[in-house]
Amino acid sequence: MGSTPEEITSQPRRVVLGELGWRNTFAALRHRNFRLFFAGQLISLIGTWMQNTAQGWLVYQLTGSKILLGVVAAVGSTPLMLFSVLGGSVADRHSKHRIVLYTQTGMMLFAFIFAFLVWSGTIRIWEILVLAALGGLAMAFDMPARQSFMVEMTSPQDLMNAISLNSSIVNGARVVGPSVAGLVMAQVGIAMCFFLNGLSFLAVLAGLWLMRLPNFVAPERTDSAWSHVAEGFTYVWQNRRMRTILILFAVVGVFGWSYSVLMPALAKDVLGGGQSRYGLLLSANGFGALLGALTVASAGNRMNRRIMVLGGLWVFSAMLLMLAWVKNYYVALALLAVAGWGMLLFFSTTNTLLQTAASDKMRGRVMGIWTLVFGGTTPIGGLEAGTVSHYFGVRWAVSLGAFICALAALVVWFMVRQREKGIHDSGHQT
Repeated sequence: MGSTPEEITSQPRRVVLGELGWRNTFAALRHRNFRLFFAGQLISLIGTWMQNTAQGWLVYQLTGSKILLGVVAAVGSTPLMLFSVLGGSVADRHSKHRIVLYTQTGMMLFAFIFAFLVWSGTIRIWEILVLAALGGLAMAFDMPARQSFMVEMTSPQDLMNAISLNSSIVNGARVVGPSVAGLVMAQVGIAMCFFLNGLSFLAVLAGLWLMRLPNFVAPERTDSAWSHVAEGFTYVWQNRRMRTILILFAVVGVFGWSYSVLMPALAKDVLGGGQSRYGLLLSANGFGALLGALTVASAGNRMNRRIMVLGGLWVFSAMLLMLAWVKNYYVALALLAVAGWGMLLFFSTTNTLLQTAASDKMRGRVMGIWTLVFGGTTPIGGLEAGTVSHYFGVRWAVSLGAFICALAALVVWFMVRQREKGIHDSGHQT
């Protein structure tokens, strides 16, 4: 680890030194706890993506409503907006390991309930909404704790690699989960996807129980929970890098990632595909994202961070714009793969920049605010995409989102260039 001058928050900003090459792509796996986490999450996340795929198809099958696709996504994400900053505060005050154990157990129970309702043939849209909301509530506490738990499972030196590898397993699961879900839905039925997801949580719970961690020492509490939360907001707002990243992240959350809400309609109405082809479309997107995450894990410290963030976002936007107007299914697969690669360059790099810029005692709250932005923009984006699609069509909804994301990246690029120009000019004057 190296030191840089203190930031305006009076906390030293830490950066990861050293270069990552392909031979060091999996450096974080030398830590036993992270190996357990990695293996358990890989299995569990495949189940999660199976359930996500099946849930979108189930909603569209029951209602035929594009707006309801957005409503379900919004209801599932709204608890993230309401409780994630509290979740970040809890993560900074309590054992992150124990928090993740509780949240993962809760999500396993919700998956089994979902499976029973679908199997019984009694599932109704309101039940889907309730279960989506409960899952979102669990995620509001799970995401800040799980993200900030990375450094405890590895080391500060391997944090960047661990974050990128975590992104890689999320997106490796995106490759396998949707395609398996498409086959399972076609051959066995939708209910099996929810049941298999429930079973998959056993792997991550086993990994968590087998970890060897030092005894947790609770930090001294000198303020209220809400003062603790407010301190996190002040910390982020005073840090220009964090502030810029999170604002850009919010724009992409509303107008970029909302395309995924429309994937069932895009697959069925625009590309004329069924369940299997829908699953393969999501898998192609996940495959590209997996390559993007591995790119960051391998070369993240050698590549220009600005190019990775803004260039990745421009690639993602360009691919979405073309996807909106193609009619050929196989071209759509290729476009989604490249879009996934660009998206993960942006996503994984911004996540890494936030975590490495945060001090240890603030990391939980920083990731709670990250979760707030991530979760808070998703319901807005889902409703925006569903509404625009309802009135103007899927193609225009996807196109609008792609254009706004590209424009946001351009604005940030100009802002950074202007700031650099001002620093350069003042340097000449002195």
